[in-house]
Amino acid sequence: MQIQYKTSNSFYHILYNENRTEKAQLDVSGEVPLITFPVLKHLPFLTHGFSTRFGGVSAGEFSTLNLSFQRGDREEDVIENYNRICRTLGVKTEQLVFSDQVHDTKVVKVTKSDCQGTHLVQRKLMGIDGLVTDEPGVVLCTSYADCVPLFFVDKKKKAIGLSHSGWKGTVGKIGRKTVEEMEKQFGSEKEDIICVIGPSICSDCYEVSEDVAVQFQNSFQKNQSDKIIYPKGNGKYQLDLWLANWFVLSEAGISPENIWISSICTCCNKELLFSHRASQGKRGNLCGFLSIQ
Repeated sequence: MQIQYKTSNSFYHILYNENRTEKAQLDVSGEVPLITFPVLKHLPFLTHGFSTRFGGVSAGEFSTLNLSFQRGDREEDVIENYNRICRTLGVKTEQLVFSDQVHDTKVVKVTKSDCQGTHLVQRKLMGIDGLVTDEPGVVLCTSYADCVPLFFVDKKKKAIGLSHSGWKGTVGKIGRKTVEEMEKQFGSEKEDIICVIGPSICSDCYEVSEDVAVQFQNSFQKNQSDKIIYPKGNGKYQLDLWLANWFVLSEAGISPENIWISSICTCCNKELLFSHRASQGKRGNLCGFLSIQ
């Protein structure tokens, strides 16, 4: 069980790797393995992690740490999977709050009042793809199986955000909207915000149709879209969501040195991570977790 990191000669990977020797890590010290990011692990007020396929009780295509109640897995198995990952993180399931994720760009502030409900599903905020909070003990939770997780931390105000950025969310620039919501709710300053672009599908694995490519051409400057979209000559395109989100975050005012890319492709790591593309849709869900202690 190990991570395959994606390498690239593109300018943002060169920028990312310059003077940075610390990669995302697979932490196997707890009950279940978690991917962690050194730039966040160094902040003592944070708890964070990104799940893998390992350490749970689910079977078949959900094997073994599926964190979705909506894909046909046994409910009791999913609950046990959450129990295990929460014990690993050192939090309680009662602290979790979820986004429903409709591939839109709505971001909301959550508090302990959103961590109510006897069932985990009852704590899912409908129509929401991004969560922010400054309350200790509230665990933000968003789910993935190729889309881009964006982790935000204001190290001075001690405020956090976690957003789900699929291709639609990237076109709609949910990363920028998360930064704006943190500014509005907590008085965050852009220069104090760190952002991690988490495990998600890489450009080599992500083929899209022309109608998707056109939306990126319309949403980004030409000098940006020319780097984000690669025509294949068969009416299809390769799409770089990592670079697209890098542009979004940079334009939102996040300093390049504060934007970290995990370089972990969910599709390339299909034995370790759930990937919708790699499994043709037969899969479970991964989750990102972020909280203030």
